[in-house]
Amino acid sequence: MNNKKTNSKGSFFTRKQFELLIVCVTTGFIIGYSYNQAKDNREAGTINSELFEQEDSYREELITQQERNKELTEELNHLQEQIRKYEKSFASNEKDYKKLVEQAEDLRLLLGELKSEGKGIRITLQDGDYDPKSLNPNDYIVHESHVFKLLNELKISGAQAIAINGQRVLASSYIRCNGPVITIDGTQHPAPFVIEAVGDSDTLIASLNLNGGVVDQLLNDNIVVSLEENQKLTMPKVKIES
Repeated sequence: MNNKKTNSKGSFFTRKQFELLIVCVTTGFIIGYSYNQAKDNREAGTINSELFEQEDSYREELITQQERNKELTEELNHLQEQIRKYEKSFASNEKDYKKLVEQAEDLRLLLGELKSEGKGIRITLQDGDYDPKSLNPNDYIVHESHVFKLLNELKISGAQAIAINGQRVLASSYIRCNGPVITIDGTQHPAPFVIEAVGDSDTLIASLNLNGGVVDQLLNDNIVVSLEENQKLTMPKVKIES
C-alpha cells in the first residue's frame, strides 16, 4: 500500500517537471525567435539605411554632374561664339592679306626681283626723219624726257614690269640721254628704243592714246612712234651683282 502511494507521488512530480520543461522550452523558443527577428529587423534597417545613404550620395553626385555639364555647355557656347568672331575677322583679314600680297608682288616686279611674264604692249621710239630746214638736230631726236613721259604713263596705268631694249627698268633706275643714245643704269642703248610693258594691254594702250596724251606729245616732237599689243612678253629678273 505504501509502495503505491510512493509511486503515485513520484509520477506526479515528474509530470510537473515535464510541464515546466515544456514551458521553459517554449518560452526559450519564443525568446530566441523574438531575438532573431529583432536582429533581422535591425540588420534590415541598417541595410536600408545604407541604401538610402548611397542613393542620396548618387543623387547628389548626379546633381553635381548635371550642374557641371551645364557649365561646360555654357563654356562651349562661349568658345563657339569666339570662334565665329575669329572666323569673321579672319575672313576680313584674309581679303586684306590677299591685297597686301598682290601689292607686294607688284612691288617685287617693279624692283625686278621676280621674273615677269604675260600679256602687254611694245612701243618703239625712233628719231624723226632728218629735216634740212631744222637748224637744231635735237628737234627730231629721242631724248630722256620722251622716255620718262612714256615710262611714267605706263607705271600710272598699272604696268607690272618695264624693259627698254631688253633691259629691265627698276624704280631706282636712272636714264640719261647722250646724243643719239640713252644710258640706263650705266648701259648705253642706241635708237630705236623698244619699250616693253607687261600688264593689261587694253588699259595701257588706251592711256597712251588719249587725246593730247603721251603719243600725241611724242608725235608733236617729231618722234616716230609705233605701238602694238603683244600676247606674251618675258622679262627675266634682275641679277644683282655682289
